[in-house]
Amino acid sequence: MGNRLSRIYTKTGDDGTTGLGDGSRTPKDSVRVNAYGTVDELNSAIGMVLAQEVPDAVRETLTQVQHDLFDLGGELCIPGMAMIHDVDVTRLESTLDGFNADLPMLKEFILPGGGMAAACCHLARTVCRRAERETVTLARSETVRPEAIRYLNRLSDLLFVVSRVLARASGHGEVLWQHERRKKPKA
Repeated sequence: MGNRLSRIYTKTGDDGTTGLGDGSRTPKDSVRVNAYGTVDELNSAIGMVLAQEVPDAVRETLTQVQHDLFDLGGELCIPGMAMIHDVDVTRLESTLDGFNADLPMLKEFILPGGGMAAACCHLARTVCRRAERETVTLARSETVRPEAIRYLNRLSDLLFVVSRVLARASGHGEVLWQHERRKKPKA
């Protein structure tokens, strides 16, 4: 097991740099730090979903996702590390298919909402999309394993489906976009 933090403040980042997992230092606003920092933010957003009442299957799924995201953050923090694998992506796909099987087909876009847990899950989905974009940006200049990007892509899809599940489970239902709400202007 790696080092345990015995002291929370180290003062080593006071110069605007932070340490990567391989011991090297990089600016705190580097593309790499943005990518793994947003993965950390995503993990916290999923924690907000789990702070709500959610079905057991959702809780188990999202708890596993939190562990995966910690691994993914480590992979992004330690250049050359491999912690997310194809099996993780496949697990997300299988789980997504399972949750989606009982949902009605979508005929309209869904607005974020549908109860607190669903709204938190929609927020997590948007943070996931940002984490994916920032990881893609990192991959343009440094080596990033494709499994990391695929994982984030599938996870955002899973979070969308879980948002739908949560909206229905809460009794609030999904909030559908009403594209016909605008009156056509008179000529």
